[in-house]
Amino acid sequence: MEPAETLELQCALAWPPMTGERLGNWWLRAAGGFTGRANSALAVGDPGLPIADALGRACDFAHSHGLDPVVHAIKDSAVEHALTALGWVPNVAHEAGHEVSVLVGPPGGPAETSRMLEVPTPGWWELCAGTSEPTEAQRHVLTTAPVLGYGVAEIGTETAGAVRGAVVDDVLHVSRLAVHPAYRRKGLAADLMAAVGAWGAARGATRCALQVAVTNAPALALYERLGFTEHHRYRYWVPGAPSCEDRSS
Repeated sequence: MEPAETLELQCALAWPPMTGERLGNWWLRAAGGFTGRANSALAVGDPGLPIADALGRACDFAHSHGLDPVVHAIKDSAVEHALTALGWVPNVAHEAGHEVSVLVGPPGGPAETSRMLEVPTPGWWELCAGTSEPTEAQRHVLTTAPVLGYGVAEIGTETAGAVRGAVVDDVLHVSRLAVHPAYRRKGLAADLMAAVGAWGAARGATRCALQVAVTNAPALALYERLGFTEHHRYRYWVPGAPSCEDRSS
């Protein structure tokens, strides 16, 4: 099993920010506030300078892009221990869940009815972004990666389910799996996973990775049924008061 840091970097390349700055092995990211992953400092490995100084750089970067500083760190890593010592705290207010399980499993497939597209449709956008007219940040994050595909499950003329797949090296990163409430409990989520899995395998992926908040019990149960297991967890951290003042003005 590869180190958590390696998988985190592969997943990050599948979910690119609009603006990024490398700091040693760290990656400072900004994308107009769209998702925690694209608007946090990915703090894995060595930043090339003392962690206290690296966190200061992360704070300055976030403030310069109109963001509250957030650090994305592997749970129980040396970085997390340093964050605690420096007065940072888990971001329990993060709406999508501050603690995330990174799961790995087989690509899966073939699908029965779902199919993969090269370009997202309005129905795909509605399910995966909540709008048929995505913002610049949504469009950038969701349509930028080395190899991308957009899965849809259609019933009649309606998009009943959708998913995003991105291949980085030999990893298929799956995200934005969504099924319209009117069509849940019909096996569409599993069929979409089969479709994106077969698509990824055809493009060199040997395994699949995805990220799920630890509080999302239905999703975790689905992925367990599909053969996924937990690889590691990460958490979002924010500075304790007042250790990260805004110096951008």
